[in-house]
Amino acid sequence: MDATANSPLLKDFQTYLRVERGLRPLTCEAYLSDMRTFAEFLETRHGVLLSATQQDVSAFLEHLRNHGIDSRSSARKLSCLRGFYKWLLLDRRIHHDPTLNIESPKAWKVLPKSLAEPEVAEMLERAAMAATHPQARATALRDRAILELLYAGGLRVSEVTALSTSDLALDAGRVQVRGKGDKERIVPLGRVALEALEAYLNEGRPHLARISSSRKGTPARHDSARMFLSLRGMPLTRQWVWHLVKLANNNASPHTMRHSCATHMVEHGADLRSVQLMLGHSDISTTQIYTHLALSRLKAVHREHHPRGARRKLEQDTIQGTNKDLDTQPSSDPASDPEVTA
Repeated sequence: MDATANSPLLKDFQTYLRVERGLRPLTCEAYLSDMRTFAEFLETRHGVLLSATQQDVSAFLEHLRNHGIDSRSSARKLSCLRGFYKWLLLDRRIHHDPTLNIESPKAWKVLPKSLAEPEVAEMLERAAMAATHPQARATALRDRAILELLYAGGLRVSEVTALSTSDLALDAGRVQVRGKGDKERIVPLGRVALEALEAYLNEGRPHLARISSSRKGTPARHDSARMFLSLRGMPLTRQWVWHLVKLANNNASPHTMRHSCATHMVEHGADLRSVQLMLGHSDISTTQIYTHLALSRLKAVHREHHPRGARRKLEQDTIQGTNKDLDTQPSSDPASDPEVTA
């Protein structure tokens, strides 16, 4: 088989993703990266994408597992393969889908990691102290606004970096977000996040924008309208925001903040449909993962507070044991001593 046949096929697939499905460039690149990985694997088996079989797909998943790729990543790659071969079937380039009857890795068993509420509160309090200092810099105001936005709105890092100043409606308490597949949604924000954003827009961003306009080769107009700017006056990158969150908490990431937002909302009684709309999940099953996280919290509360919970039962047993010991001890009351009363 001629492995060079894969290249034009992948270019056609890229066009299909971008033009017909309207996916964003980063999403398209993620799809193509997964397809290139599979194509390289097929080359070791002297095969090409058009002639792949179910045995090839199964062997590919086993190959990923043997090389330490987690089930979530493997499931994403399989989903990409399903989309690719569905497109080939619709385009009548193949007559059989090699991904049929292939069992997906149990990615749903991997629960997303989230921070405890005190951890998030500590992060945001430190950022607030830096931003409210009398000599606070524009970057401190910006950093606090980003952290508050990540937690308050549960935004993806790519959604944060793509925001423009016109997307924020402070008076209405909301922000308009463009998510996966260029789908737009309205995300409400709390009072603290709105205050942090307002302080940044009024006191921090103008300074960073002046740096941008004074530089040679002023950036494109759509870049100059970006909400979050670097110290050089350029739009922030996803990597930079990731680095910012890591500095605030080494165990956190932008996606951890998103998971924390959803988890804490569910724990405090938010319904799944509302959380789904806020996060921009296309399928409610994606949001349902947070019920597992809330359930673990519920179990801990039950153990601690229910009369027959494990912790309460231990406390009761301890109290009963103490009372029993007191009952068996000789009384110190002289009136109860038979020798004294005799």
